[in-house]
Amino acid sequence: MGRGRAKAKQTKVARDLKYRTYQTDFSSLERELGVHHDPAEVSDDDYADYADRYTEEDELDDGADLEEDEAEDAREYGRRIG
Repeated sequence: MGRGRAKAKQTKVARDLKYRTYQTDFSSLERELGVHHDPAEVSDDDYADYADRYTEEDELDDGADLEEDEAEDAREYGRRIG
């Protein structure tokens, strides 16, 4: 016994977090976490390597491989069961 008071406190805190609106100071949070973000530093060139690596053709090929893999898995499962 004795859990009632602790549970009531947890419920109160949970409701407080759920329903109260807080004004978040994101710049203060960035300083606290040590994040140095300059929007001018991010460019499309940063993602060019990924764009070259992952093209639409690769995505289509991966889907076909997945279907073949699923079919092979089903055949293997059938062999184990039967």
